[in-house]
Amino acid sequence: MPHYNRSLASKLPNVGTTIFTVMSRLAQEHNAVNLSQGFPDFDCDPHLQELVTKYMKAGKNQYPPMAGVPELRDAIAQKIAALCGTAYDPETEITVTPGATYAIYTAIAALVRPGDEVIVLEPAYDSYVPAIEVHGGTAVYVALSFPDYRCDWEAVQRAITPRTRMIIINTPNNPTSSVFSAADMDALARITRGTAIVILSDEVYEHLVYDGARHESVTRHPDLSQRSFAVYSFGKSYHVTGWKMGYCVAPANLMAEFRKVHQFNVFTCMSPVQYALAEFMQDPQRYLGLARFYQEKRDYFRDRLRESRFTLLPSNGTFFQSVRYEAISDEPDSEFAMRLTREHGVAAIPLSAFYHQPPGHKVLRFCFAKTEQTLYKGTEILRRL
Repeated sequence: MPHYNRSLASKLPNVGTTIFTVMSRLAQEHNAVNLSQGFPDFDCDPHLQELVTKYMKAGKNQYPPMAGVPELRDAIAQKIAALCGTAYDPETEITVTPGATYAIYTAIAALVRPGDEVIVLEPAYDSYVPAIEVHGGTAVYVALSFPDYRCDWEAVQRAITPRTRMIIINTPNNPTSSVFSAADMDALARITRGTAIVILSDEVYEHLVYDGARHESVTRHPDLSQRSFAVYSFGKSYHVTGWKMGYCVAPANLMAEFRKVHQFNVFTCMSPVQYALAEFMQDPQRYLGLARFYQEKRDYFRDRLRESRFTLLPSNGTFFQSVRYEAISDEPDSEFAMRLTREHGVAAIPLSAFYHQPPGHKVLRFCFAKTEQTLYKGTEILRRL
């Protein structure tokens, strides 16, 4: 059979295997403490598992509606109204998705055309740019300030051109753990007012904001809510990252475009899990208590590393802690992360993986969404370096 060689040039020639897969695989190969990929090493609430079984046995095993089961969309609408004071129509403005990354990709696929520009704040979660580029768009990068990772909104405004289709924001931010303030949201509203720019807001760590601060959502802001997709994750909120369940909210005109792509991709999500989540959400304390739960882990991890040669950077949200390591090594962060895993048995993520051109900062990101036993074991090793 002849080989078919025509038109095989990659649409994503610069994309390799994601850093999360690389580091988790390396951690497994070397039996290292895996503080790299962002997932808990403890299980979810047993009651949530029981609810999934309950709905499986109740026969909720066939196709649910394309946008998600009504009970779950209603629960999402009630939650946003209670927390942010904004009413989203469950019928036309809320869609349940197989994970937040999928929702981000779908929003980009629905709106970004060849020649469009999308402003990306760096360091940025690694799925954003490939999604932009595979649909013919161009990423325009604006760097967050180092080492506090704040946004320079004047720089964002300078980056806007007539081709700017979208701005992607992420708060609380992965990988930096920085959190937008109300003033940040006001600045974003100001620079987009009078334009057709759409905001794509990645808010998967919405409930993990620390030290008494409030999560500032685009859904809370009267101007931004009218031009934004907001994306969320049940996996992050309920310790079930492997379920790949999330949702997207947007005004009806944007959601109509989102669903045009969604219905011909996965169409819908696992039915019994949706019913289970809808019932589980009826107790708001199951997500409102997350900040306290993870802040205790953050504080334990930070206290343990204060006696090390790492320099702790602020961690205001998410379940990540970034550190500088100049006092330990002058290696590039990717090389140091690999050696840390192979020779010392602790896996981390190099922050350069979240830049299109590594800036040379010597920073690693650790995940503290782990049991105290895991955190103790990992920090014992790190304190000896």
